[in-house]
Amino acid sequence: MFQLGKTIISEDILDKEFVCNLATCKGECCVAGEAGAPLTREETILLKELFPKIKSYLREGGIKAIEQQGAYTTNPIGDFETTLVDGKECAYAIFDANGIAQCGIEEAYNEGVISFQKPISCHLYPIRIQEYKQLTAINYHSWPICDTACVLGAKLKVPTYQFVKDALVRKFGKKWYQELDLVAQEYYQNKALITKNKHL
Repeated sequence: MFQLGKTIISEDILDKEFVCNLATCKGECCVAGEAGAPLTREETILLKELFPKIKSYLREGGIKAIEQQGAYTTNPIGDFETTLVDGKECAYAIFDANGIAQCGIEEAYNEGVISFQKPISCHLYPIRIQEYKQLTAINYHSWPICDTACVLGAKLKVPTYQFVKDALVRKFGKKWYQELDLVAQEYYQNKALITKNKHL
């Protein structure tokens, strides 16, 4: 772990390599699991306000779930999450002709209908953040359904923090990301030097 400003960062986001492989996983992260995607309080307000504009991009089952349960739900410990369809896929998930899950919110964003891209937790994945009073923890989340993303990331040699660059900039700002990148490059140089010395 290392600290950057008011963030505490796991070295896993530098060490682990990751690139989504949708052709293989089919967007299973929008379907698997027992809970919806984590939401901030601000995002719950946005989803309620934007639902009328997003509605036409969603599936019938997703629309029905949102109209019955609300634009978001709250879990037993009070955290906000996206609504699920019959306890399964995210209500905002849509599926293309190849059965690959995509985001109805993002489709509306891509067409310029709304200015909210999608929940930041979705945009950041496989990075998960935990907000504390003084600091924000940034961790790598390991999930077996993303094994193919790890394989592809290793093949392409793309560290997780680079794969989610746009989301990290969106969350913490461009300057913060530039500082993270400098830390990462120094980290890699030190690791390479240690490895080299071990072989001397």
